[in-house]
Amino acid sequence: MANEYKYTAQDFKAGQPRWCPGCGDHALLAALHKAMAEIGVAPHNTAVISGIGCSSRLPYYMNTYGFHTIHGRAAAIATGAKVANPDLTIWQISGDGDGLAIGGNHFIHAMRRNIDLNMILLNNRVYGLTKGQYSPTSVRGFVSKSSPYGTVEDPFRPAELCFGARGHFFARCVAVDAPGCVDVLKAAAKHKGASVTEVLQNCVIFNDGTHADVYTKEGRAKNAIYLKHGEPMLFGENNEFGLMQEGFGLKVVKLGENGITEKDILVHDAHCEDCTLQLKLAMMEGPDFPVALGVIRDVDAPTYNDAVHQQIEEVKQQKKYHTFAELLETNDIWEVK
Repeated sequence: MANEYKYTAQDFKAGQPRWCPGCGDHALLAALHKAMAEIGVAPHNTAVISGIGCSSRLPYYMNTYGFHTIHGRAAAIATGAKVANPDLTIWQISGDGDGLAIGGNHFIHAMRRNIDLNMILLNNRVYGLTKGQYSPTSVRGFVSKSSPYGTVEDPFRPAELCFGARGHFFARCVAVDAPGCVDVLKAAAKHKGASVTEVLQNCVIFNDGTHADVYTKEGRAKNAIYLKHGEPMLFGENNEFGLMQEGFGLKVVKLGENGITEKDILVHDAHCEDCTLQLKLAMMEGPDFPVALGVIRDVDAPTYNDAVHQQIEEVKQQKKYHTFAELLETNDIWEVK
């Protein structure tokens, strides 16, 4: 719940971050501090829960409740915390390895159940903490300490996994794009239900440049599209390109060519329950398509935590007893002297 007190980013800061210089975790942390201040939920009503990995140190740098859990179990523990205390705002922090490998099962079921969690997935396509092994999102052929001749498998794509698990909110941002990060984090917090925000970032030590095409402002102007609900899907340095539907797919067009105008361009609908087009947008990649940033899907649906508490209240109304003492006194009673 929001507080009348006007918070600043400083109210949410704690500790001295211990990440490599240049790591995207620094930028994401700053954006999260700023977003939390603008959201207005008090630090004592907020919990940040993480698994294991470089990014999972983040709770130490938050002036909120925090829990640095075990490998892959952030979603499971965050689920328990939210169901036990539904008034608590919970941010779950995971890397691509922690969240999608050992934690993959918890990830998809948190999506399926639609638990009211703000899930941040920091994706650098590598295991950084354990010094450079390939992860579930590493591209085919990626050379690492655990794949010296290149990986021979295709990666998970977080959006595809989220949509396949019946996710209702998916957004994407680039760690070093502060305004973009703050916008999607605020939208994720506003969404009631499980939200997934994929944060694209480089690992400056073991996978530098993995998101090079969109890691600079100039690169994003050329190679990314910022999706906004209700607005035409335009991109390019001067918004000279747009997206149109072609059969069951998408195509990039240039305004002014072949009589194409802005009226021909698709308009983004993040609230459409049918996720077909949203998934196509989330799966776009270069060089033929821009990388989609912003809120891609944002659809209302019942939450698990609300349903559990509603069910408890309904059952309580049907019972003759409401406390343990009343339960003991409900049936036959024997007094032992």
